[in-house]
Amino acid sequence: MLSNLKLASKFTLLLSLVFVCAIVISGAVLSQTTQQQAESDVAYRGQILMEVMNSVRNYTNDEVNPILKGRIKKSNELILQAIPSYSVSKVFENLRKNSKYQNYLYKDAVLRPNTYVPDEANTFEKKIIKKFQKKSALKEDSGFTTTRKGKSVFYYAQPIIEKKKCLRCYNASAEASKRKVAISGNPGFGKSQNNVLGTRIIYVPSEEVFAIAHRNLLLFMSIFIGIFALVIWLINFLLKRSVIQPIRPMARLAQKISNDQLSSEQSEESEIKSVEKLAKRSDELGQLAQLFQQMAQAISTREQSFAQQLQQIRNKGDVRIAYFKKLQQKAQTIRSKSKNSSQS
Repeated sequence: MLSNLKLASKFTLLLSLVFVCAIVISGAVLSQTTQQQAESDVAYRGQILMEVMNSVRNYTNDEVNPILKGRIKKSNELILQAIPSYSVSKVFENLRKNSKYQNYLYKDAVLRPNTYVPDEANTFEKKIIKKFQKKSALKEDSGFTTTRKGKSVFYYAQPIIEKKKCLRCYNASAEASKRKVAISGNPGFGKSQNNVLGTRIIYVPSEEVFAIAHRNLLLFMSIFIGIFALVIWLINFLLKRSVIQPIRPMARLAQKISNDQLSSEQSEESEIKSVEKLAKRSDELGQLAQLFQQMAQAISTREQSFAQQLQQIRNKGDVRIAYFKKLQQKAQTIRSKSKNSSQS
């Protein structure tokens, strides 16, 4: 099939195939790259916010609790502001008042909340907690999940491990205030150190990030397609102007030579002029045109010489024919005279 196409059509077809293959391959690679970049961006946001919340938690444990320790011990009162998970949740609620973070969510998810009821883990969070309980060496877990509203979110989770200073809320029933039981509904006595109580988990909305990545991918692919289309057009333009158009007069000249149609009267034709113009170039086509020009000149010279020789032969033939005709006339005259003398 390709053998029946012209040179320009072959180049256009081959470049188009290369173009399509390049678009498919680059599109797949760029799509994967932008996807990974978007995932990394979302994960980075989640990790940063988790570090901020852990800083708030450490501040509550290290700065707030020592100040309120005496008051709590004297009155046996449960002060929510002294509970790290409560402080973190309140700080995050204030953060969510900013429109940029209103769809973010942080939660200290536990199987049985003892101090703050909204911390109770849902079904998905219970699976993560069980994963931490089975793998004690696992320090973090992350991935994507779907909310009840059907939106895709990225989650980043760390295990909540009970420490010695946390046991003051979970040891003997005599140390539990009535207010503690009233607030939580479950004092949670009998806890031990180093158990995985739950998970600190943060949910980061990912749909907007992936939408931006998708738009960037479409923009880049549009630019890439435009550049590639321009390159194909330029290659075709240069091919036609620098190769195909100069070859055409040489092809017509070669066809005339093969058909024995070239003569001295045709030396001023457009094909000859085009070849003479092309022969002035120093590239490969110029060298080819010079060879065609030399060949055409040799054929023209040979034809002129052949025509001259043919004319000379014709002239000699005409002289001989005239001589024989003259001899024939003399012979006829002699025969006529001989006939007349015999009759007299």
